[in-house]
Amino acid sequence: MKAIGYKTPGSIDRDDALIDLDIAKPTATGHDILVKVAAVSVNPVDTKVRSSRAAEGDTPVILGWDAVGEVVETGEQVTRFKTGDRVWYAGAINRPGTNSEYHLVDARIVGHAPKSIDTAAAAALPLTTLTAQEMIFDRLKVTDPVPGAANAIVIIGGAGGVGSIAIQLLREQTDLTVIATASRPETRDWVKELGAHHVVDHSKPLPEQIAALGIGAPAFVFSTNYSETYVAQIAEFIAPQGRFGLIDDPKGFDIMPFKGKAVSIHWELMFTRSLFTTEDIARQGKILDTVAGFIDAGKIRSTATESFGVINAVNLKRAHALIESGKAKGKITLEGF
Repeated sequence: MKAIGYKTPGSIDRDDALIDLDIAKPTATGHDILVKVAAVSVNPVDTKVRSSRAAEGDTPVILGWDAVGEVVETGEQVTRFKTGDRVWYAGAINRPGTNSEYHLVDARIVGHAPKSIDTAAAAALPLTTLTAQEMIFDRLKVTDPVPGAANAIVIIGGAGGVGSIAIQLLREQTDLTVIATASRPETRDWVKELGAHHVVDHSKPLPEQIAALGIGAPAFVFSTNYSETYVAQIAEFIAPQGRFGLIDDPKGFDIMPFKGKAVSIHWELMFTRSLFTTEDIARQGKILDTVAGFIDAGKIRSTATESFGVINAVNLKRAHALIESGKAKGKITLEGF
């Protein structure tokens, strides 16, 4: 079957950074389903893994952690899906990725794909949806108020893939005031379109901008990128006993500024449940089913913004390069082989 991967990690400008491959088609057993992949999207994790993870022996690394497709085989322990079902999911970081014609995935982290949007639009959402929903409700527990704080959340990096869906999930499921950061006119317009109540510019000091909104000190902060550069500012504007969540990989991350306000720090990694086969691993499939319902009811829109054509090495290299430029808005999708 066709697949795209690499053997040597490194920069995206190398000829062999991503290559077209022909590999064996897997078989579904146990909790797994085999999916014929129809569309994928590209996430920052793809670029991080590509630049750091080496192949094991002659087995290439296959990237990709978003897919929509059709179930073609089911393992003997699978009960929620049958052959022919259209599914969507984000996969597992410790298994081969979705940049292949057929893909094996644990059915417990899979959802039934939304019916009202096209395949590529759906492929933009699983990883970011799971990341955002888990951060909002499992980590930050935003339904548990912070005493005396403004019922508000600041999303740093509001125009990215995770920020874009987080804004919508918050508006649909909570009554929090959503403050998103964005610095360019097009990204400011984008987060407003998605439902942010306020937009502040992360290229300028945040405490003054947030104070000027007149709503008080926000209870929650959700940082999607460059978290280490905002620590002092967040510690200044967040409410005492507030909750700060982050998803990136900051270097030299100093949490001491948060001690005075007893701010709690929450990490979110969407892959934790699949990495450790946690007792609640099936929560991811349930989240995806719930959000598919929101989409089909017209309450959530896809965050797909650019289509890069068919799934091959040339087009995936273009997508990686755009993500690494820091200028991507929403999600990049690819469809078909």
